[in-house]
Amino acid sequence: MTGESIQYFVFDIESVADGELIRKVRFPGEELDSATAVSRYRAELMEKSGSDFIPYTFQIPTSIVIAKVSNEFRLIDLVSLDAPNFRPHEITRLFWAGWKAYQRPTLVTFNGRTFDVPLLELAAFRYGVSVPDWFNVDAKSWEQNRNRYNHQAHLDLYDLLTNYGASRFNGGLNLAANLLGKPGKIEVQGNMVQDLFDAGKLEAINDYCQCDVLDTYFVLLRAAVMRGQLSLDEEHSRVEETRKWLEERSASSSAFQTYLREWGNWPNPWTVTDAPPR
Repeated sequence: MTGESIQYFVFDIESVADGELIRKVRFPGEELDSATAVSRYRAELMEKSGSDFIPYTFQIPTSIVIAKVSNEFRLIDLVSLDAPNFRPHEITRLFWAGWKAYQRPTLVTFNGRTFDVPLLELAAFRYGVSVPDWFNVDAKSWEQNRNRYNHQAHLDLYDLLTNYGASRFNGGLNLAANLLGKPGKIEVQGNMVQDLFDAGKLEAINDYCQCDVLDTYFVLLRAAVMRGQLSLDEEHSRVEETRKWLEERSASSSAFQTYLREWGNWPNPWTVTDAPPR
């Protein structure tokens, strides 16, 4: 590992509704408390679209987990921002400050271009966080960090797997992880986060976020194989290293225990006499 540096921030966000903002914007003049405003808005969305997922513009981050990954695609660390307090403004500040401190590593998400990154940008706007290095709008178009095709700034694995939206990836991250033998969604689903938050179960939300980040990391490894950045043997080595890394830390992490309990191996179709492609 000598000479390796942090090249990637593989991350995921869990967020919850800002009830006061919903009350002011969606139901002005009505005598509603924040919780009632959220419930009413969710009901309206469900009736209209069949989903009660509130748009990111009305949400604030309640958990961000980052996997720090080296230029050799090794998992170096997994951090939960502002744990155990999970303050939205501090989560936002820590994310952008960390991105700058690590010399602007590549952000890696799964469908983060339509949710995670816009939410983080809006959070910077909301909380007054200055991020000039990210909003480099005066640079040439292809060098701007927010350019959809700038993989050095942000690699959205969903974009990669769908040819930038030319197809639909039905099944999402859960399906991609299961193709690799990894757990995918286990005990918590994304539509449960608001209710968990309302019940005060912040650690459960953060555990769920950690598991999603691990899934995303393993999808990144396979994407690196497709892109010719790793051989299949090297990917297998990184996967095994990560399993041992999680085991060494599992005693103090309920998320790692859950992930390891559901751990599976990729069903390798290659035999001894039929060597994998290189």
